Amino acid sequence: MVFNTVTVGAAVTPTVVKTYTSHYLNRKPRRQKPTAHISYDEGLSLIRQFLNYASHHTVEDIQAFTSQWVPTPRWVKADEEIIPEKIVSDAADKLNTQLGHKGIDRVGGSVWWQWRKDGSNLKAEWIEMRSDYTRRRKEGAESKRVMLYVHGGAYFFGSVDEHRYQLQRHARKLKARVFARPQQARRLVQDPSTIILAGDSAGGGMIVSLLVVLRDQGIPLPAGAILISPWVDLTHSFPSVAGDSEFDYLPEHGFLARPSAAWPPPNTDDMEQIALHAVEQVASHELPRKSSYRERREASETAVRGFSVDLHPKHLNPRANADNPAGTTGAGVRPGNTIPGSGHDLSIMIGREFITIKDQIQMYATNQLISHPLVSPILQPSLGGLPPLLILTGGGEMLRDEQIYLAHKAANPAKYPPGEAYLEEHPDAREIVDKWKPTDVQIQVWDDLCHVAPTLSFTRPAKFMFRSIAQFGAWALARAQKAEIEIMDDDDVSVVSTGSDTASEQSKDVGDGVAIGKVANDARVGRAGDPLPPFQKHMIRHRVDRHGAISPLGPPSSLPALQMSANEIGVIKPGPVQKWLTAKEEWDRKFAREKRRVQKQRAKEMAQGYQDFGMDDVPPPSALAGRRGLTMPKEKRTKRSWGMSLWSLWGSSHDKNALDREEKADKSPETKTAIQHDGAAVTPTTNTHNSSNLNVKSQQARSRSRRRAVTDAGQTDHNDNDDEEIDENTPASVLLARKNQDSNLLPRSFVPLPQSPKSNSNSNSNPSPTPGPGPAPTSIEQQLTAHSNAQEAKFSNDTNINTSTQRPTANGIAFPFKLGKPVDEKGRNPSTITLTSQVGIVPPRPNGKADAVALESELDHKETEMEMASGSGSGSGLSESDKRSELKIEEECYI
Repeated sequence: MVFNTVTVGAAVTPTVVKTYTSHYLNRKPRRQKPTAHISYDEGLSLIRQFLNYASHHTVEDIQAFTSQWVPTPRWVKADEEIIPEKIVSDAADKLNTQLGHKGIDRVGGSVWWQWRKDGSNLKAEWIEMRSDYTRRRKEGAESKRVMLYVHGGAYFFGSVDEHRYQLQRHARKLKARVFARPQQARRLVQDPSTIILAGDSAGGGMIVSLLVVLRDQGIPLPAGAILISPWVDLTHSFPSVAGDSEFDYLPEHGFLARPSAAWPPPNTDDMEQIALHAVEQVASHELPRKSSYRERREASETAVRGFSVDLHPKHLNPRANADNPAGTTGAGVRPGNTIPGSGHDLSIMIGREFITIKDQIQMYATNQLISHPLVSPILQPSLGGLPPLLILTGGGEMLRDEQIYLAHKAANPAKYPPGEAYLEEHPDAREIVDKWKPTDVQIQVWDDLCHVAPTLSFTRPAKFMFRSIAQFGAWALARAQKAEIEIMDDDDVSVVSTGSDTASEQSKDVGDGVAIGKVANDARVGRAGDPLPPFQKHMIRHRVDRHGAISPLGPPSSLPALQMSANEIGVIKPGPVQKWLTAKEEWDRKFAREKRRVQKQRAKEMAQGYQDFGMDDVPPPSALAGRRGLTMPKEKRTKRSWGMSLWSLWGSSHDKNALDREEKADKSPETKTAIQHDGAAVTPTTNTHNSSNLNVKSQQARSRSRRRAVTDAGQTDHNDNDDEEIDENTPASVLLARKNQDSNLLPRSFVPLPQSPKSNSNSNSNPSPTPGPGPAPTSIEQQLTAHSNAQEAKFSNDTNINTSTQRPTANGIAFPFKLGKPVDEKGRNPSTITLTSQVGIVPPRPNGKADAVALESELDHKETEMEMASGSGSGSGLSESDKRSELKIEEECYI
């Protein structure tokens, strides 16, 4: 059947109508779920049906359909760029160095994977908002915000055209240039501190492998990386893959396709038959065949089926594994070759049947290579030493467990080492485990969301997810560049749609212990410009509901992924294999004749010979590069896809509306009332293990300029001073101490110095908070006085009034309103004092629990001295109330 817009539309239309009807007739099961939104419900069902329809077509048809040309909106500037051959060659050299001799032998050589058809250059695309491009050209400045994005598609389908409607959203939210390349790793000639890497699904897994290669080869790392539902375990060894997929669109049995030259590749039996045919050609006579019709029929059925079943395995001691489909324990006693590796077929015991898998499971790599650490980066010896990571996980997706494990493995490499089988094969990996320091990771598990939720960019949960991505990206760039990053505060123009569902619900366990605890309705997903919370134990662990409300992610003891033994990771399990076998049997029955025809044609072609690469390269059977004929057809010119154009138009509608509102807002003046919490975090900077601070409300008023300065507020500086991890077993005394530590005892802009013994009072080991020279103040009141002087100096230098326009400015940026005549000699009036206290830079909070306790003790001691002085009649001429007021003013003038 033809695979085009008309046939796809005919296939998905009944699903769209059915979903629309059932959505309103059967509302109760959808309540409190993302499918309560009609747009999300329709989008999820549509993608699920599209993937099911695509699986009944060939890989070539799927690739052709998803790589069709999609027009670029007029308000987006997209430029195609051809990657120079030298850049590609240099990147290949680095990758070969990473593989080493053993790795090169395992993948079949160092040249074949660099092959492309004649006249087929490696291309990429720059994507940017046209308004940002025009402004940048007018200023003559290079962009200091670049996102290198690698899209997903199970490593075998998809294109930049198909994903552009998502990429342009990233460009708009971050005011960045997006450099998009479909599932290809490469080096980018750009200052690393200006680059954010990002990828979804298979692209996210490739980003992790790319970061590891950059780290190991000593190449400067980017500012950070954003991983959206990364696929990092192609062995499907984690429990969630064995569960149901009610809230996901990924096929639970994996990706299958109609037989063709590309898929399935020849298995071990096919290669034996091809070798047999080659021997016959040399010997000039046929070798003995199967003796009977029954044997020949069984051989043909086995060739079609791609796996064999032994009902009476005499050499094994069968064990019933059906009750443990995910397999979190017992790898050492499970019979069969369940660990992918060279030299053998995969085999596993399912019930009392011993299954030998001969056909390739994943389209990206052979069954022997799916456990390679560059293919499944979850099996890397260490994921430490990487730039800050943001990992976005759908709570309803099948791959969530491997993503949760990925986050914790990166943040604590020593706690999650590779299994013994990997260490035995790679003895030098033991040194790598302890070589790299922990990676700072922010993980967000979004309740019940599907795989790569931004695909449904027109839905409410996806819009919150785009906000979170922009927030992290802006912070990572500011941190790497050690400078302020100006970002657009588009809260008034980027409207998150409302739906027909209820308000944010109270706590519930979303299954598999993904998250626990009460949802804090006042803590929201931040926007670009909002500061991140501090990292605790190198992690920010959040659960997010469909309304964007955040709460702490459940403790590690509640997460099944973190209960797995290291020896179980990368080991195939009965549950996922059984799903694949069941679906494969259906496909094999339906397409048996086509598969046999493809196998016979492939045997003839291989007997005639293919082009070789020399250099002793032997590409794996799944590599199309290894099956190049003597003449290869040229690539066809891509045509416009009306179906994907409509999908892109639907996905781009929010961006178009936001740009229209932005243009309208620029023409209409607005005023801003400065209030207490302006300039602070819209999203409370909370301790991720303590939700008591999540109820701090912020009343953010909008300004006409809608521009905010993003800085690194030292979020990663808290890692070394953390107490032990808090979970359900933490004593109440520890929780109370943590609460006291987090309470606002002092002005938020005051950072005390550690108190030294009197004998060391003149030591200069601690930096002085004052800008000028001189000994460091030691007492709390001296520090407060010095801090007051520093703030006064900052006020005088950074905040003033332009005498020609009467507009206040801060750091050279003018506020969008005028003030009355100054009332004192320093050019201040009550309004400028308020602005200084609200929009000035907010320094970090006290450095750890010890400093906070010491500071609190010093203040109590000071107050006691005042009381004693008042009681004895001595003092400085001030009454007790005056002295208390003086101390209180010193504290509160910085709040």
